[in-house]
Amino acid sequence: MAAGGPLSGLRVIDLGQVYLGPYCGLMFALMGAEVIKVEPPGGDSIRGVAGGRENPAAMMLNSSKQSVVLDLRSDEGRSALLALADTADVLIENSRPGTMEKLGLGWETLSARNPRLVMGSGKGYAADSVYRDAPAMDFPIQALTGLISVTGFPDGSPVKCGAAITDFLGGIHLFGGIMAALHARGTTGRGDYVEIAMQDVAHHTLASNIASFLLAPDGFVDRAGNSQAVLKVAPYDLFPAQDGQVAIMCLNDRHWEQLSRAMGRPDLAGDPDLAKGPARCARRAEVDGWVAEWTTKHTRAEIFAALSNAHVPGAPVRTLAEVVSDDDMRARGMIHDLPHPDLGTIPVPGLPMRFARHDRVAPKPAPVAGADTARVLDALRQAGISTLSEDSN
Repeated sequence: MAAGGPLSGLRVIDLGQVYLGPYCGLMFALMGAEVIKVEPPGGDSIRGVAGGRENPAAMMLNSSKQSVVLDLRSDEGRSALLALADTADVLIENSRPGTMEKLGLGWETLSARNPRLVMGSGKGYAADSVYRDAPAMDFPIQALTGLISVTGFPDGSPVKCGAAITDFLGGIHLFGGIMAALHARGTTGRGDYVEIAMQDVAHHTLASNIASFLLAPDGFVDRAGNSQAVLKVAPYDLFPAQDGQVAIMCLNDRHWEQLSRAMGRPDLAGDPDLAKGPARCARRAEVDGWVAEWTTKHTRAEIFAALSNAHVPGAPVRTLAEVVSDDDMRARGMIHDLPHPDLGTIPVPGLPMRFARHDRVAPKPAPVAGADTARVLDALRQAGISTLSEDSN
């Protein structure tokens, strides 16, 4: 297999902030691209949200990158960024709308200087949206898109997803769009401008919810807790185990038959009155009671093994402490324990993609803000590229 990753040879300038842009840049870095993270004085704002300590999230998202600190409000900082962009294949940013243009670093300026550049821009709302200028982060995007409205229990208030899902969906889509533009550049020789909006990518995740609403608007249930509001299937919920909880879902009637036999209840498997999903949904309390009667007698590991052997979808509900200590994730290269001078060891995620012809690139510790500034700018000057503004000459 080829070493270095499938994107080895690409140079990416990552102006990303918080999660969306940095995650897009991380995908490039873990696939072998040279990624230069450009941060403002003091570093990306995400570094400082942990009560004065370095934020482990910043370490996870900026692994395998170089860090250059530039003050883009100054002539010197903007000139240095232009010099970097002139040498780059990709530039990523997710600043407020109009910010790059006000700095003189917009797409028209950058592409005129480097026609092969692909610029990826992640926003909360699209440039032609009526919400274009509204401040946007994951929480309000989840609210406006309806994600919060379908999360929670029927008798409670809507609840946001615990993870910053729209930020990372945005980063994934931005990466995909940039890769498409790079593919087209192979034919045209010219770069492109790629923009994604968190609002738009979040909308796609509601496919089943919207379908259910359109099919049964009068009977639609917005929130169903851990059960299923959209499909007429049961059981589909969390169930108590001796040492916690397990998630069990019978997406089809075959799953129910297999689960019943795994529970030692062939009578339920052979009951024609329970053979179909709608019938089980009508008796959900009974069905869930039978399942809970079985799960309470076993540990999560025992239940997980039984479900797997029976080919029934399910898994233990694990805590974050259990997740970050997962030996299987480490053995597969999905968690790497990397050192940090102040935080100790940080469980940094690896690349989720695998390639038959390329080795996966193991992540390297994230740099402190500005660790590579002098070296990167000196390399530009040695290559005959000025990093000084015209006013400074």
